[in-house]
Amino acid sequence: MPELRRDPIIGRWVIIATERARRPSEFAHVPAAARSDGMCPFCPGHEDKTPREVYAVGRGPGQPANGPGWKVRVVPNRFPALKIEGELDRQAEGIYDRMNGIGAHEVVIETPDHTQTLESQGPAGITEVLLALKARIHDLRNDQRFRYIVVFKNHGASAGASLEHAHSQLIALPIVPRQVLAELEGARRHYDLKERCIYCDIVGQERKDRTRLVFENDSFVVMAPWAPRSPFETWIVPRRHESSFEDEPPERLGQCAQALGTTLRRLAAALGNPPYNFMVHSSPLRDPQSPSYHWHIELMPALTHVAGFEWGSGFHINPVPPEEAAEFLRKVNG
Repeated sequence: MPELRRDPIIGRWVIIATERARRPSEFAHVPAAARSDGMCPFCPGHEDKTPREVYAVGRGPGQPANGPGWKVRVVPNRFPALKIEGELDRQAEGIYDRMNGIGAHEVVIETPDHTQTLESQGPAGITEVLLALKARIHDLRNDQRFRYIVVFKNHGASAGASLEHAHSQLIALPIVPRQVLAELEGARRHYDLKERCIYCDIVGQERKDRTRLVFENDSFVVMAPWAPRSPFETWIVPRRHESSFEDEPPERLGQCAQALGTTLRRLAAALGNPPYNFMVHSSPLRDPQSPSYHWHIELMPALTHVAGFEWGSGFHINPVPPEEAAEFLRKVNG
C-alpha cells in the first residue's frame, strides 16, 4: 500500500508509491556517448578558454598561473547566473520587490584529466576539491553583500551539466534561499522543544536502527533519509555537530571525501553511472555556530521527473522505499 512520509525537519510530505514499485536494479542508467572533439575548455592547455583563475593547487615552483600543472582549478563562470560587479539597489515596484542580480558564480574544475570523475580520484583528490570549496567560501564571505553560498554539482546532461569534464560550482547570493530558511526554522523548532539538534538525533537513530544506513566512518554517516523525494536520495551527515561546511578542519574533510567517494562509486556501480546532483546544505555566511543546525550533503540521482502533481501539490512521489535503496547500496562494493 502507498505510504505518506513526513520529513521531520521541514515538514515536507512525500509519497512512497509502493503500488508503482520498481526493483532498485531497474533504475540502471544507460549513459550517452561521450564527445571527444578536443575542445574542452577545462582541459590543461586550454586555460585561455576560461576566465582567469581565482584559485588553483598543484603547480610546482616556477609554473605560472593560468597555465597547465594544476590539480584543482577554480574560475569564474563564463556565463554567470549572477554578476559580482555593482550594487544591490533594492527597489519596490508596487507590491513587488526587485534588486540587481549581484552575486558570484564560480566553477571548480575537479581534475585535469578529462576522463576522470570526481569519485575515481580517490579520497586525496576529492579532499582537494572540498578544500578548494572551503577556501572559496572563506574568501567570498568577506563580501558583505553575500548572505549565502550554494555549493552544488551537476553530473550528466539530464542533471544539468553542460560540460562532461568533472566540475562543481558555487553561487554566492545576496539572500538566503527559502529552502535553507525552512531547514533552519525546522531545526530551530526541534531544538526549542527538545534542546537537541534534530540532525544529531537522526544520525543517532539511523546508526542504531541501520535499515537506512549505507556507510559510515569515524566522522560521517551516509544514509537514505526517512522521506526521500526521489529514488536513491542519499544524505552525507557529519557525526560531530557543526553548522558550517567551511568550518570543518582538513582532517574531517578527508573523512567526508571518503564518504562522498564511496557513495558515488556505489551509485555508479549499482545504477550504471547515473546523472545526479549534490548540494551542500550549510549555515548562512557569518552566522555564529548554531546549536540547532547541522551542515550536510544531499545527493539526488536524476532518475525520475517532476510532473504536474508534484508542481501542483508540493508532494514528491518516490517508487523506491529508502530501506530498499539503502540495502541495495550496502551490498555494492564501493
